[in-house]
Amino acid sequence: MAGGVRGSRVVRGIAAGVCGAVLVAGCTSGAAKPSAGESVAAAARTLLAQRSHAVVQRDRAEFLAGIDPKATRFRARQVKVFADLADVPLAAWSYEVVRTGAFALPPSADGSARTAVEVRLEYRLRGYDSRPVVSTAYLTVARRAGHWYLAGDDDGAASGHRTAVQIWDQGPVRVVRGAHSLVLGLGDVRRLRGYAEDADQAVPEVRHAFGSGWPGDVVVEAPSTLDQMAALLSADPADYRDIAAVTTGEGGGNTAAPADRVVLNPAAFGELSAFGRQVVLTHETTHVATRLSTTASTPLWLSEGVADWVAYRDSGRTAREIAPELAADVGAGRTPAALPTAADFRSDAKDLAQAYEGGWLACRLIADQWSPQTLTAFYRAVAQGGTLDAHLRAALGIGSAQFTARWRSYVEQELG
Repeated sequence: MAGGVRGSRVVRGIAAGVCGAVLVAGCTSGAAKPSAGESVAAAARTLLAQRSHAVVQRDRAEFLAGIDPKATRFRARQVKVFADLADVPLAAWSYEVVRTGAFALPPSADGSARTAVEVRLEYRLRGYDSRPVVSTAYLTVARRAGHWYLAGDDDGAASGHRTAVQIWDQGPVRVVRGAHSLVLGLGDVRRLRGYAEDADQAVPEVRHAFGSGWPGDVVVEAPSTLDQMAALLSADPADYRDIAAVTTGEGGGNTAAPADRVVLNPAAFGELSAFGRQVVLTHETTHVATRLSTTASTPLWLSEGVADWVAYRDSGRTAREIAPELAADVGAGRTPAALPTAADFRSDAKDLAQAYEGGWLACRLIADQWSPQTLTAFYRAVAQGGTLDAHLRAALGIGSAQFTARWRSYVEQELG
């Protein structure tokens, strides 16, 4: 991200679903206890239906009835997770059994039968999610004394079969509702209220710039540490040390794609000024708004550039203030020869800041020399497929080579 707000960006496919499901386990009514004669898959479906119902209905006894009483560490963690979920406004929670025997388990010390099961968790937040968040879990089911139980969720970690971490796995979730936002966070509620206030300012800015056709609100997840943020993203903390926030979800214009979440890095976000925080949340909220209009055809300079254009359009800052890294390059005679590529937006790219700044100026050029409406219509058109050159000609009347030349001149004019 430009102007000292670096690396605010979208992460595509983090919540992408898994395929090959065996059967859906719903959360419509209390589930019967698995019988001794049931297959592993059937037992898992019954246990997970019971668990789903217990989570949505806030029934602690039912929730714990499906946990192996001998799996003391797992049971203790599940007691805590149930408590830490207490304030989360869940509309739905369900599982699909994807496969049994997901990985090999060592024999149980007491001789009980155990099987690893891969499952797909889906949940929705009441009043905010029209689509579910989707994640993968690897659970151990055990048969003991004629009964089936859930007995673990981390037995496959050593072999790379890691259960996705949710924010309620990290501590008691505090919930702050804003006018256009919902913050699910850990720690100080006053800090979370500040996030909600920033998000509430971001949503009208995005709606004004990009119009309707999106939910018009944003869900923010606010862990307490960088390590917790990275765990939520199943990532290496080092990759996000200087990243203030990311947006999770699946691009591709798929209306059935999982719901988006803006995930904050409390360390980097906390170092920003009030202006910087507002820029980051407006940028990320733009990604939420544009997800259905963002596909594999959308170049990153356009998706990131539009997000920055929305975030900075009414800031009153000059181009040199917003794009200091690129301005330094231009001043040294190093005007970029081409628009930023996907590789330029990698978190370890040498000129990452320049990539964001260059994308922003490309989108600002279209808004300034054509119109903001031309920019947003162009963005939506690109998602439909076809060549970028053809879309530039249709929207602007010039092809890729002419647009790149015009962008280079604009960069030099604004930053020189």
